[in-house]
Amino acid sequence: MSSTGDGGRLNRGTAGVTASDRTIKHSTGDGMKLLELYAKMKKDISYIEKELERSIDVDHPMLREASLHLLKAGGKRIRPVFVLLGAKFGTYDLAKIKHVAVPLELIHMASLVHDDVIDDANTRRGQLTVRSKWDNRIAMYTGDYIFAKALSIVTKLPDPAIHQVMSKALVEMSIGEMEQIRFFFHAEQSVRDYLLRIKRKTALLLAVSCQLGAMAAGAAERDARRLYNFGYYAGMAFQIRDDLLDICGTEKEIGKPPGSDIKQGNITIPVIFALRNPALRPYLLDELARIEACDGQTDVRGFLDIIRGSTGIAEAERMASTYIDKAIRVLEGLPDIQAKKDLVSFAHFVGNRSY
Repeated sequence: MSSTGDGGRLNRGTAGVTASDRTIKHSTGDGMKLLELYAKMKKDISYIEKELERSIDVDHPMLREASLHLLKAGGKRIRPVFVLLGAKFGTYDLAKIKHVAVPLELIHMASLVHDDVIDDANTRRGQLTVRSKWDNRIAMYTGDYIFAKALSIVTKLPDPAIHQVMSKALVEMSIGEMEQIRFFFHAEQSVRDYLLRIKRKTALLLAVSCQLGAMAAGAAERDARRLYNFGYYAGMAFQIRDDLLDICGTEKEIGKPPGSDIKQGNITIPVIFALRNPALRPYLLDELARIEACDGQTDVRGFLDIIRGSTGIAEAERMASTYIDKAIRVLEGLPDIQAKKDLVSFAHFVGNRSY
């Protein structure tokens, strides 16, 4: 993990390059390994990208335009890549695996559209959100349509176990979204509350991406379980890192204004840790009350400065690092194939990412 010795600032990426027609930045040697991985998988990722575009094609012009707008905004496509890598531990058949890779990315895309409505977000990844370009109603229906398409595609695989894993994940994700709303501006929430929430909101979909890739390829059940655990640990670190970036990143790096989480009332792990400091707690509680009273429509730079200067940043980074270590360790029981090394590279990227 990167050091925060200068008051909580994260190490920055310095360049941008393109992989599979998507912008993938790098800041460390591990980042370069990630770029090499994307380059190596470019043909298969491009295939999935085309299938994603084909899957959301619809006669309705507004639905098609809104769905394509979301798709073209890009992303790292980590979920499909995890599916592809998980499938390497079985019989790799892209024509079959796509029926898992595409739905999981569609589910992720749909959840982003709904999140942007809840958050009143105007930009994501530096692009206008669907709700901003159209309106909240169009955004909600677009998200619903994309969810429905995901479910229709996965039914092309006849294995009910795959359907059960995916449907259970969707239920848990929905609970996670509701729990996040329930805890808005709730300063008394525990670390456990936070960890359970990010498991449902983020880590679970990454976990089942690894697992379902293996299941679709007929991999051994024990390997599918190890891959699930890898995705879970990597996903927990991914979200913690995301929450750190929202506090310590810049708008250019993260594609949205820093402090977006706290403006909507989402208290993340660096804030939870900082609230434990009796010297800082009164100031933070006053700031939280002020931000809530203004319905998030206020300057939060003072609040962010307090968090950046606290030990909460370093504590959160240590937690993310612990999850990365667990993710790498759980891979030890898997067969020694190239995909195993590629997953290790992905874990390092998650732990060090600056965007």
